Amino acid sequence: MNDEIFDVVVVGGGPAGATAAHELARRGRRVLLLDRAGRVKPCGGAIPPRLIQDFQIPDELLVAKARCARMVAPSSHRVDIPIDNGFVGMVDRDRFDEWLRVRAQAAGAVRRIGKFVSLGLNADGLAEVHYTVRERHAQDEGLPRRVRARCVVGADGARSEVARQGGVPGAERTRYVFAYHEILKAPPPAQRPADYDDSRCDVYYQGRFSPDFYGWVFPHGDTLSIGTGSADKGFSLRSSVQRMREVCGLAGAETLRREGAPIPMKPLPRWDNGRDVVLAGDAAGVVAPASGEGIYYAMVGGQLAAEAAQAMLVSGNPAALRLARKKFMKLHGTVFRVLGVMQWFWYSSERRRERFVKICEDRDVQQLTFESYMNKRLVRKKPMAHVRIFLKDVGHLLGLARV
Repeated sequence: MNDEIFDVVVVGGGPAGATAAHELARRGRRVLLLDRAGRVKPCGGAIPPRLIQDFQIPDELLVAKARCARMVAPSSHRVDIPIDNGFVGMVDRDRFDEWLRVRAQAAGAVRRIGKFVSLGLNADGLAEVHYTVRERHAQDEGLPRRVRARCVVGADGARSEVARQGGVPGAERTRYVFAYHEILKAPPPAQRPADYDDSRCDVYYQGRFSPDFYGWVFPHGDTLSIGTGSADKGFSLRSSVQRMREVCGLAGAETLRREGAPIPMKPLPRWDNGRDVVLAGDAAGVVAPASGEGIYYAMVGGQLAAEAAQAMLVSGNPAALRLARKKFMKLHGTVFRVLGVMQWFWYSSERRRERFVKICEDRDVQQLTFESYMNKRLVRKKPMAHVRIFLKDVGHLLGLARV
């Protein structure tokens, strides 16, 4: 029996992989979307209006609309930041990711549930993707299968096997935060803690919940996500989440599921192997430092990986695969660098975290931060506001401002 041949095999069906498959299928390419299924990574589930607009996300996928963010300092000082004239959409990743996969399939992508095993090179120069069938009740469940492709999109998450086996330079140098969260059933209104607000996202900048990142409580309508992350391997994330549940008055809430995974904190230096592999999403390292935001950047990365693969297929030039990273860093590289410095500096001690939250009381900081977050570009239209923020920031850095 002859191997199936695809233009592109996309390994991984999260937001990055499903978006890449959708984009390529819309362009008439023969695409295989290979997904393990049944696994959801820990995620607060926040998506900005820019994502909703650019990727045409229907309103029914939004399980909640957050209209305020609360930042909690080590001293428990709280700063509430209203989201003026808008909202941040909240999604349940289980349902959201599946919708993206179904959309890719509707556009023409062939979808299969299987576990990626290995990547090789055939004698005819095509990539060979080996996988094990994982579709329940299928006749060939558990059996090995092989397909060939002109290009492979690795969207298989942090510590990508596609990147490693495909020989993407520098893939082993990614830095990670390990994240863990619990999805809880939201208590009925009569049993909710007095301070509970299902339209507010709470972010805890406290060392007891994370020594180098933050903890979160994000509403999901009938459910909520409580989680944290840390690069400190000796720090117990499960114990931290339990403490957060107690502090928030949610220790007795029903736990629906628990999820953990490594989250990359820096884009890889290369996203392609110079031949037939291009990476997207967590596999490429595109989770924003400091904020941990990944869904939007994953989907943009998937879109750009699809564009790069299409350019390579049309031209026959593997150098076209480099366009994915080049375009992404042109669009978002500055934001990633700024957020990286923020995380390195402000999250490094309780004293600095306290000052960081204090800075966020400033209305200029709030407005510019949310405008940049919502629209995914640095705001330059208010030069005097930037000057004021700079002066205040310097005051906090030098310890001249009161906390």
